[in-house]
Amino acid sequence: MKKRIFYIISFLVIFCMEVLIALYVRDRFIRPYVGDMLVVVLVYSFVRIFLPTGIPRMPFYVFLFACLVEVLQYFRLVETLGVTNRVARIVLGSTFDWGDIACYAVGCVFIVLFEHFVRRRS
Repeated sequence: MKKRIFYIISFLVIFCMEVLIALYVRDRFIRPYVGDMLVVVLVYSFVRIFLPTGIPRMPFYVFLFACLVEVLQYFRLVETLGVTNRVARIVLGSTFDWGDIACYAVGCVFIVLFEHFVRRRS
């Protein structure tokens, strides 16, 4: 139960950070890089709410999911589906970028290091 609460709080905090970044930050570092790194941590935290003990290689699966979304951007899924909702367009994204994939990888490495550190302390 303690883990689940930790991941609920983590999800909510990171979600609020992502919303604030999306709405108010217009720079060339925080929004494109930190925002992309945090999104995989957000997804990971969300999944851990429902699977508090985790599953082997979960950070890798989150990375694959993020890459799938990025590949769908390459194939212009948003335009193909005719998505006009601003929030949906932001969540799905509309521009493929290899740098985004690198940011997802950094976020997943952070997750692995964080989980390793937490396991060693307990």
